[in-house]
Amino acid sequence: MELPAPHDSTRSEVRVTVGSIPASEGRVPELRLWGIRRSIALAVATALLLVGGLIAAALGFAGWPGLERGATVTAATLFDLLKLVFAVVAGIGGVAALVVAYRRQRVAEHTNALAEFAHQLAQAADLRAEVTKALAEAADERAKIETDRNGIRLFNERFAKASEQLGSEKAAVRLAGVYAMAGLADDWREGRQTCIDVLCAYLRMPYIPPSDAPSEMPTQADSQVPMVDAETVRAAREEREVRHTVIRLVGRHLRPAEADATSWSGCDLDFTGAVFDGGDFSGVTFSGGRVSFVGATFSAGVVAFDEATFSGGRVFFDFATFDGGQVSFEGTTFSGGRVSFDYATFDGGQVSFEGTTFSGGHVSFDHATFDGGQVSLERTTVSGGRVSFYAGTFSRGWVTLGGATFSGGEVSFSGANFSGGDVVFDGVTFSGGVASFAGAKVSGGEVSFGVASFSGGEVFFGGVKFSGGLVNFDEATFSGGKVVFDKATFLAMPAFAHWPGGRTPDGLVLQES
Repeated sequence: MELPAPHDSTRSEVRVTVGSIPASEGRVPELRLWGIRRSIALAVATALLLVGGLIAAALGFAGWPGLERGATVTAATLFDLLKLVFAVVAGIGGVAALVVAYRRQRVAEHTNALAEFAHQLAQAADLRAEVTKALAEAADERAKIETDRNGIRLFNERFAKASEQLGSEKAAVRLAGVYAMAGLADDWREGRQTCIDVLCAYLRMPYIPPSDAPSEMPTQADSQVPMVDAETVRAAREEREVRHTVIRLVGRHLRPAEADATSWSGCDLDFTGAVFDGGDFSGVTFSGGRVSFVGATFSAGVVAFDEATFSGGRVFFDFATFDGGQVSFEGTTFSGGRVSFDYATFDGGQVSFEGTTFSGGHVSFDHATFDGGQVSLERTTVSGGRVSFYAGTFSRGWVTLGGATFSGGEVSFSGANFSGGDVVFDGVTFSGGVASFAGAKVSGGEVSFGVASFSGGEVFFGGVKFSGGLVNFDEATFSGGKVVFDKATFLAMPAFAHWPGGRTPDGLVLQES
């Protein structure tokens, strides 16, 4: 018989074919034999009758001749009688032996038949077990499919409800939708990425951060000043709370220390073009997957990536704008994978990478613009991997790498343009690895390498042009390793108080002012 598996549109139909036992083979073989004594007696009697019949037939054929009787029995006659008796006894014994042999044969055949029947019973039992297993599996499959259908239906209903709440005009309902969508992402493994995409899409929606400045009420003397719509301000602040809740929940699921939270590490996070006016990503781990802050704007408030770990995967801050407010990467670790700030703009506000560790992987600030505000990379450590500020623009504001340590790996400021503002490398230690300023341009403002230490590794200032502004190498120490100033150009010769031999480094060109 065939057992069809539960039908599912996404699965091929499975049938289990089971053979049946023929009805004729379903009965227990029987052995029908008479008793041994009865059988032997019947066989002997039959033999005697047969012999008697043959003798009678022979005598009848001979015309029933008479028998001659004598007064005495001769020895020959007696001997013949004994032979006849022995022949009869032997015949009887032979018949008995034939009966016994026949019975043994029948018993052996019956034993074989019983063994065959037992084998068939065993096969039937195995077949029944297989049928039972197939039926149980089919029942389990049906139950599983039904459960999955009910589960998917329930998940879809929860998803639709949470999406509807996120689109509500009331902030309280939207907050409930945020928590509902995050909870669904935890419960629905197959749809987790979709739920995360919805939360990220909410942050990508157009948004204007509210002003926290107190509203000025118009006076009678200035009746032309429009009154601030208090309801609009309140709605904007409520929307900010909803967005910060999304950020907080995403951060919570990216922290390994959060034992009660389902990890979202490895999932894609798309914050492309989102506006951040605060939020807490401190202590999170970005590993695996793709995280995009491309074109994002960090303005106002405090956005914290403190103690975060960027390892593996790909994280992009390309074309992001950091203006106003505070953005902190203090104590952050960049190791493995790729983190890109290419073409990012650091304009106004405060951006801090203090105490950050760059080890392994590839971190790039290529073509980034540092314009205005304060950007601090103090006490950063660069070891291993590659950190690139290729063709970066440093203008206005204040950029400091004071106390940073560059050891191992590669750090490149090649082609960077330092103009205006203050760029401070005071107390920087270059030891081991490769640090390159090849082709960089310094014009205007102040660039200071005061008390910097160049030891070990290779540091290239080849082709650097120092024109305008102030260049300071006061108390810089050049010892060990390899420092190259080949074709470097200075508007005015700086002091190299601690250059080995008390002389000017080779390859410097003093440009006439």
